[in-house]
Amino acid sequence: MYIEVLKSKIHRVTVTEANLDYIGSITIDEKLMEAANLIEHEKVYVLNNNNGERFETYVIRGRRGSGVICLNGAAARRVLPGDVIIILSYARMEFEEARHFRPTVIFPDTATNQLP
Repeated sequence: MYIEVLKSKIHRVTVTEANLDYIGSITIDEKLMEAANLIEHEKVYVLNNNNGERFETYVIRGRRGSGVICLNGAAARRVLPGDVIIILSYARMEFEEARHFRPTVIFPDTATNQLP
C-alpha cells in the first residue's frame, strides 16, 4: 500500500511579489528550495495564513539568497505581497517506509525570508 506523507515544508515565509502576467508557478529563493529539499517543477501546496486560501502550483527557481517568494499567474490573485504563507510538498511511498520517513521542515525568518 502506498500513502502520501509530508516531504517538505517551508513554514511561514512572506510573499515578496505577485506577478499576474506570467504563465504560472511559485518562484522560491534557490537557497530555501535546497534547504527544504524541493526541486524545480515540483508540485507544491500553498497555504495563505492571511486569507485562508489553499492551492497547488509548481516551483521555479529564484535567485539564490534573494528571499524571493513570488506567486505567478492565476495564483497571484490568491495572495498579496506581505502575506505569510506555508509551502508544502508530499511524497508517495510504501506504508512501511513512510512509518520511518522524516520530512524536511525549515523555519525562515518571516521578515527577511532568510534562514537563521
